[in-house]
Amino acid sequence: MARLAEGLRRGEDGVVRCFWAGSDPLYTRYHDEEWGFPVADDRRLFEKICLEGFQAGLSWLTILRKRESFRAAFRGFELDAVAGFGARDVARLLKDSGIVRHRGKIESTINNAHRARALAEEKGSLAAHFWAFEPAAADRPKRLTWPVLLTMAKTPASATLSQDLKKRGFTFVGPTTAYAFMQAMGLVNDHVEGCTVRDRAERARARFRRPR
Repeated sequence: MARLAEGLRRGEDGVVRCFWAGSDPLYTRYHDEEWGFPVADDRRLFEKICLEGFQAGLSWLTILRKRESFRAAFRGFELDAVAGFGARDVARLLKDSGIVRHRGKIESTINNAHRARALAEEKGSLAAHFWAFEPAAADRPKRLTWPVLLTMAKTPASATLSQDLKKRGFTFVGPTTAYAFMQAMGLVNDHVEGCTVRDRAERARARFRRPR
């Protein structure tokens, strides 16, 4: 059997994936079905930008394992519901062992709900605004290998998105967080060359109608 390129891993099912998908079934399913596939749903976009903030200092697998608890705690990440949270909700969330009990990140999520609601009202949707930051094909690597991807923890596009969100009052949205969000929501396809999912994600991006 040929040796796999750096950044790839063959699972027990024989499928070649980005190595970070590991062997945890939850993580593997996330890699195969979600990560890198384009999303235009405002609720999912808001959820992801918030959960990326919660991830700071932690692994994504930790957050993924708690995602259903986060959804229950934050009322499905519906903007109006989270924007209506107050001090009692913060106190409730700080006691919720199913989520990451970090006051700053909890309060950031509530703040970001207000900012996201205003942004959606201004632009028509969160999706229309976020997708405006999709990098041009000419600005992307011609061949995405693992060594290339290692140089892209943040990019000019993610720095611009981060700066825009911060100006609008969002918090926990640094350029590295913004790039992880772009990767996950399909604004870029960072499945490395040789990953079985890469072509499928690219086809989904080709079919995707960019929000306006």
